[in-house]
Amino acid sequence: MLYITNGYLIDPKSGMEGYYDILIKENKILSIVEKGMPLADVLKQKGLEQESLQLGGTRMQQIDAIGKTIVPGLVDVHVHFRDPGFTHKEDIETGAAAAAKGGFTTVVLMANTKPAVDTVETLNYVLEKGKKTGIHIHTCANVTMGLQGKNLVEMEALSEAGAVGFTDDGIPLMDEELLREALRRAAKLGKPISLHEENPTWITNNGVNAGAAAKYYGIGGSPREAEISMVERDIQIALTQEADMSIQHISTKEAVELVRQAKKQSSHIFAEATPHHFTLTEEAVIEHGTLAKMNPPLREEADRMAIIMGLQDGTIDMIATDHAPHSVEEKAKPITEAPSGIIGLETSLSLGIRELVEPGYLTMKQLVERMSLAPAKLYHIDAGYLAENGPADLVIFDEKAQWIAGDYASKASNTPFTGEKMPGVIAYTICDGKIVYQA
Repeated sequence: MLYITNGYLIDPKSGMEGYYDILIKENKILSIVEKGMPLADVLKQKGLEQESLQLGGTRMQQIDAIGKTIVPGLVDVHVHFRDPGFTHKEDIETGAAAAAKGGFTTVVLMANTKPAVDTVETLNYVLEKGKKTGIHIHTCANVTMGLQGKNLVEMEALSEAGAVGFTDDGIPLMDEELLREALRRAAKLGKPISLHEENPTWITNNGVNAGAAAKYYGIGGSPREAEISMVERDIQIALTQEADMSIQHISTKEAVELVRQAKKQSSHIFAEATPHHFTLTEEAVIEHGTLAKMNPPLREEADRMAIIMGLQDGTIDMIATDHAPHSVEEKAKPITEAPSGIIGLETSLSLGIRELVEPGYLTMKQLVERMSLAPAKLYHIDAGYLAENGPADLVIFDEKAQWIAGDYASKASNTPFTGEKMPGVIAYTICDGKIVYQA
């Protein structure tokens, strides 16, 4: 059993907020009581008087969370753990360790591995390996076989085997009829489809905005129209279907507005934003080079602010890191050759506090909702809330304390945030009632 005292609890589902003590038994929250109630009384309420004698012993552990905030374990529905096939970048074990260090108890893996997650065999490999990590590892399956955009996977079999959604993340679905059929089948399965929205016909060089950054490097770059055109097309298709469709890592103000208007017509349209897109602009690519190269690229200040406003008014439902590890050698290549993407699990909460809560764009409760409850809801995962008899997944952190980004649990270190001072020091991450990370 685990007894957490003196912390400031925030639950985005019930709206409960205040000083509470939490009693955990096995993988469930047994009791949430107002701060200060004697443990003996709490145990008596639950018929566990004998446990009171074990405080500090092998059967009962106490955490004093004074000065700290307690929220549901964070949920990231867009991560790349590169396993199978690219484990020199990351693997399921190191990715899970990075997640736990960042306060995440649940993650959803993307399916662009090698082999791709387009068969039950590969899906089972990922899920079985994930069960050994200490956190909840879910995965999407691909939409199309081999990420080729030609033939749909056996969606029904993959769903039955445990896929929580479908995506060809990294590659857009260019065939309109294929997307319609995928949405029809996803609707029957009750699983979302998440889309990477970049039309390659617009792009000369990916990962760099076709603006000041592209001009600095003397390349064509990736224009905003690549995203806008795909979002506009796919929303129109989705409006005729009943499946949940999520726009991944949104990057342009125009796309945010398209989603805003679409939500007035359908409850099946969703969008996610990354911490790097609400924090940085293309100037970071000029400053940091390939460490700030990602798909879709960092854009302009007006786009960054549109994403923040979208998170504020609920147009953008969730924050997802798009944790994308690469080796030092890969990122050392020239700007047009280096792969796109940055790691994000260990800096996500801190960037949310620094860029959204401290300036007053979101309350802490709203930030937590967009980083836990909202993504869990889209993927139908029992997570993102704190309640008696609910999952014992939570994170305890000091939102005022500061740390210097670096010393990552991830195999990779490809991020422009290394060396920056960050608010929000995570003290404990608890998953299934067990401490999976402790500062």
